[in-house]
Amino acid sequence: MRIAFTTKGKEWSSEMDARFGRTEFFIVYDEDKDQIEILDNSDSTKDAHGAGPKTAQKLFELKADVLITGNGPGGNAATVLEKTGMQIYVGAGEMTVKEAYEAYKDGKLKKF
Repeated sequence: MRIAFTTKGKEWSSEMDARFGRTEFFIVYDEDKDQIEILDNSDSTKDAHGAGPKTAQKLFELKADVLITGNGPGGNAATVLEKTGMQIYVGAGEMTVKEAYEAYKDGKLKKF
């Protein structure tokens, strides 16, 4: 299972980013391989419109099975992600990446 986190940094101790489309980074954790992949998404801050769908496309290319974020993607991005079958969990905006992972594993995050 590949789990993507919207985050403000590149470490397990980094703060989660409540935003989806304009998140600074994605940390993708591959549970099967116990490996982390980092995607720099900071270029999305330059987009006046359409950051969500563009970010959804990037996330799709990373082959994530689950997205963990703060507030969840906007309407257009959510439509793109749901068509891929990705599971989306929200409510992790005030956590670190590690805390968000633990909350997900414990069933404490809300399914979008």
